[in-house]
Amino acid sequence: MNYEALRTVFRRTNALLGTNWSMHDLRHTAALRMSRDKRLPLRDVQTILGHANLSTTADVYLVEEEEQVIARVQEYLADREERAKHPVPTAVATGYEASDLAVLFGGGQA
Repeated sequence: MNYEALRTVFRRTNALLGTNWSMHDLRHTAALRMSRDKRLPLRDVQTILGHANLSTTADVYLVEEEEQVIARVQEYLADREERAKHPVPTAVATGYEASDLAVLFGGGQA
C-alpha cells in the first residue's frame, strides 16, 4: 500500500469513527511500545526511527507510567525492609584491612 492509499484509509476511518488519527500516531505508538520492551535497546529504537541523536529518542519515548513507578517504589521499600531484618555481618574477612575495605565500599566496613 502506498502513502496516498494509506492516507485515504485513514481519512475514511476517521470520518466513520469521528477521530483524527494519523500515520504519525501509529509511528508514535510503535515507538512507545518498542522503547518499553526490555529486549530492545534504545539505540535500536533510535535507528528504526531515524533520529540523529539518542537524546531525541530518550526525551520523547522514555516516558514512565505512574503505576509502574509506584509499583517499583513499593517493591524497593519492601525489599529494604526485608534487608533490614537481616543485617550484613560487620566482621572483616580474613586477610583484609578494615581501612582498605572502607575505601573500597565507601566507609561502610570500617
